[in-house]
Amino acid sequence: MIFSLFIFTGCFNTTQPQLNSSSATILIKTPQMKFYDKGFIYKYKEFTQVQIFSAGTAVLDMKIYNDRVCRTTFKCQDLKTFNKENLSSSYPNNFLKELFEKEQKEVIHRDKENDILIKIIRD
Repeated sequence: MIFSLFIFTGCFNTTQPQLNSSSATILIKTPQMKFYDKGFIYKYKEFTQVQIFSAGTAVLDMKIYNDRVCRTTFKCQDLKTFNKENLSSSYPNNFLKELFEKEQKEVIHRDKENDILIKIIRD
């Protein structure tokens, strides 16, 4: 009986339940990153995931936590380091997470001083 319980509980999927998801056209243009295509924004309890696809292939897969950003192309970075290297050190740590969690149909962040444009148009 214990063996059966072990077998059945081991087969359950333990991934976090998704709270919200939306498809969108996403533009991220900074001196270090340039992405523009269709993608998805998934909101989970612990993080927000942003995926951008080009020709059916994920060109950006980024998980934004409260304390770090993780991309498939590099190890996780704390938010301050990520902002300094990819956006601007003047941005608050939670800037990117809050930007992608906004519920508006169209979100535009334009920073001419740092040559940054982030545009999210939800379908």
